[in-house]
Amino acid sequence: MELCELLLSDHADEATARRRVNALLRLLDVTRVLAAEVDLDKILEVIAREACQALVCERASLYQYDPKRNELYTRVATDLEIAEIRRDVEDGITGHVARHRQMVNVPDPALDPRWHSAIDQATGFQTRSILAAPLTSSRDNALLGVLQCLNNEGGPFDDFDEQLLSAFSQHAAVALDRARLVDELRERETIDASLNVARDVQRGFMPSQLPQIRGYEAATWWFPNQAVGGDYCDVLSLPDGRLGLVVADVSGHGLGPSLLMASVRAALRALLLDHAAPEQLLALLGRALAPDLQNGLFITMVIASLDPRTHTVYYSNAGHAPVEHYSAAADRFTTLHATGMPLGVVDEPDYPPGPVVSMEVGDLLVLCTDGIVEAVNSAGEQFGQARLLAALRELRRLPLAELVARVGERIEDHYEGASPADDLTLLALRRNQ
Repeated sequence: MELCELLLSDHADEATARRRVNALLRLLDVTRVLAAEVDLDKILEVIAREACQALVCERASLYQYDPKRNELYTRVATDLEIAEIRRDVEDGITGHVARHRQMVNVPDPALDPRWHSAIDQATGFQTRSILAAPLTSSRDNALLGVLQCLNNEGGPFDDFDEQLLSAFSQHAAVALDRARLVDELRERETIDASLNVARDVQRGFMPSQLPQIRGYEAATWWFPNQAVGGDYCDVLSLPDGRLGLVVADVSGHGLGPSLLMASVRAALRALLLDHAAPEQLLALLGRALAPDLQNGLFITMVIASLDPRTHTVYYSNAGHAPVEHYSAAADRFTTLHATGMPLGVVDEPDYPPGPVVSMEVGDLLVLCTDGIVEAVNSAGEQFGQARLLAALRELRRLPLAELVARVGERIEDHYEGASPADDLTLLALRRNQ
């Protein structure tokens, strides 16, 4: 029966009716506290105290569930002789209530096989009856805790007590769930702030303005993964007068890889003060970054240098792909394969130069990160190398900035979801005369 039905029952004598009216008034007080109070500990203290007095029992304990340790611990307890009770969810009557999400009314715990007397022995308290109810979230049915009352003064707990404790338990669950939701929102805000920092850091890796190269065009396109990765793209002036083109990718996602790539960028720019050859730059970077590349982290990277006077490209490639040269005269792509392992894989890296590339009028040099070819559609198909090369060939006569943007649109149309699974970065160079 509902609380009001039990209250109006003809079987209740005057004293019982008064007790039940008092109990309902206490429940209403808890409702008002829950609406007005924001301090969780105060709310739970009021719930435990008012439940204890409404059910006319010796004490009440509100156990909160610790999912990391799979334990119940006393968040609030009336008249507890020790600082805290912690118990495994697999143990005892409260554990049974938590596991099965069901109220338990035990008139004589000593006769119940689930009963553990260790707490009574530690506190000196004698448990004669138990009424315990689970606290669960109305949002996702997650276990939040258990509200337990001990030793009803009028004998075993009755139906009205069960209905009353159920009502108090619902209030306690609302309070705990509200606090859980606030914690989740705060954690999400912290994560969002971290990702915003990472995105700002990563945007700094992308050149805001490309240098003017007589007889050449250069263009970039970049689309970041929502979780933030570690792509890096740069066009740099080298000490010997050549132009450096760099694309790199740190394994993993998040703030860590993004900040690591910031170290890569800073180290590379420092090395450029004295070195120009791609093979030297990669080898020195590999040694300098070795202490930072632990626990399976690695970086793929290609450094190419263009001599605009001789129209030749020199490069070294630390396990990076795709890197492609398109010959307009032959209408053919040539892959600039890796010349060494990714940074961080071996302690003493070696990156010999690849074959010299001759840039003729109309030729393209395209450096991408692997997120482009690995972008997956709803059918599980990757965008792939073939689609990339076909798009580059088809659009090759467009102004270069428009070409990379149109290729980017095709990649965005291909993958599933609001953002790609990885960063997408493309750097292109074309000889026009």
